[in-house]
Amino acid sequence: MSGLDQSQRGSWGSKIAFVFAASGSAIGLGNIWRFPLMVGLNGGAIFVFCYILAIIFIGFPVMLAEFTLGRHTAKNPVGAYNAIKPHSFWQLFGYMGALGGACILSYYGVIAGWALGYFYKTVTGAFRGDITLAQSDALFQNFAANPLEMIFYLFVIVAITTYVVSKGVRAGIERWTKMLMPVLLGLIILLAIRAVTLPGASTGLSFYLKPDFSKLNTTVIFFALGQAFFSLGLGVGTMITYASYLSKKDNLVTSAGWVSFSDTLIAFFAGIIIFPTLFATPGVSPENFSIDTGLMFQVFPLIISKIPGGYFFGVLFFFLLLLAALTSTVSMLEIPVAYFVDERNWSRQKATFIVGGFCFFLGIPSALSVGGVETFTRWGFLSKMDLVFGNIVLAVGALAICLFISYVWKVKNALKEIASGNARFRLKPLWVFSVKYLAPVVIIIILIFIRKLTG
Repeated sequence: MSGLDQSQRGSWGSKIAFVFAASGSAIGLGNIWRFPLMVGLNGGAIFVFCYILAIIFIGFPVMLAEFTLGRHTAKNPVGAYNAIKPHSFWQLFGYMGALGGACILSYYGVIAGWALGYFYKTVTGAFRGDITLAQSDALFQNFAANPLEMIFYLFVIVAITTYVVSKGVRAGIERWTKMLMPVLLGLIILLAIRAVTLPGASTGLSFYLKPDFSKLNTTVIFFALGQAFFSLGLGVGTMITYASYLSKKDNLVTSAGWVSFSDTLIAFFAGIIIFPTLFATPGVSPENFSIDTGLMFQVFPLIISKIPGGYFFGVLFFFLLLLAALTSTVSMLEIPVAYFVDERNWSRQKATFIVGGFCFFLGIPSALSVGGVETFTRWGFLSKMDLVFGNIVLAVGALAICLFISYVWKVKNALKEIASGNARFRLKPLWVFSVKYLAPVVIIIILIFIRKLTG
């Protein structure tokens, strides 16, 4: 391992900077795209109810575990495992996280590119006029089937991400997330206010906020658990890496609480935007959702073509989507970059540009897999990347974190780290129970359920 000290690696300028950055990492397309999709397909408010419980009892404890390991070791995922259990098979989970971050960025950047493309289309008036759902779907299919356009948007997303990360922790990640996160929150509140004032919005609010317990079943519970887990971005090492730049004076418990709360709040407001707007639009319902492109690219253009003030509403929505995507892509690139800086003594600039280039070229098959090139389309390259790295790798990584902290490092040592900056940890019994028993069992169930879903 390298001999880099904390000043060479970088550090956060303040706790609020860390909370903004970690929240930005968690908040992304999963909140604004996937969360409303899952709500619509899984019973509305009953899904929201199960999701919030999952955040409290699973997401928050696992996030705190990652924060604890990251700050204690002041290392990337590979270095963190090695610092406590040197040269053991546990470091493989660290390598899995570093590679997983790069691979997730490669296809996530494609979807972020769609958001950038649709922001441009909305600004230029592509969705003005009364269009049908079939026309909206055709617009997306034609857009995604243009290979040069797809590669261009992927390049722009990766280039912006690479630039931010190359500037370092304070001058890059901290500076940009401090600007982007307040803007993101302000935009989503503004859009939510606009949505609830639409004619017919009350029907959408009822669907979203009034649980119908007759719709509660195992499928709803499993999807709620999976959405909570994957929304927070746990298991790939992002939170270990970000927490490695923390001071010993910072309170890990309140930091994990604020990040979990922020992530949940943005998802909640995304639903407030989507469902009143959806139910206020004639001829559109949750059954119009597609698991492939979801509300953003099939249904939302239809919505903004019909509602009063739809042009400005749409411009703000896709700009919001783009901001949320960028705060996440930055964190994904930081994981492998931190590995090369810590373990290989590379300069940050060298690590960032090499890894960024790798992610761009790795993302090209995903960019061409939604109609651009028949071979990649037939393989379903993007969806397979998401299945492996966006679902299975994250779950396995989080399971490894729980088992490593509970039975290798030992909970008593983790509690000592938590006590630094937080002498009174009132949730200690709940956290210990979740990390040692509840979270591992739930994650294993999620992995089994993913296997059943994919045959």
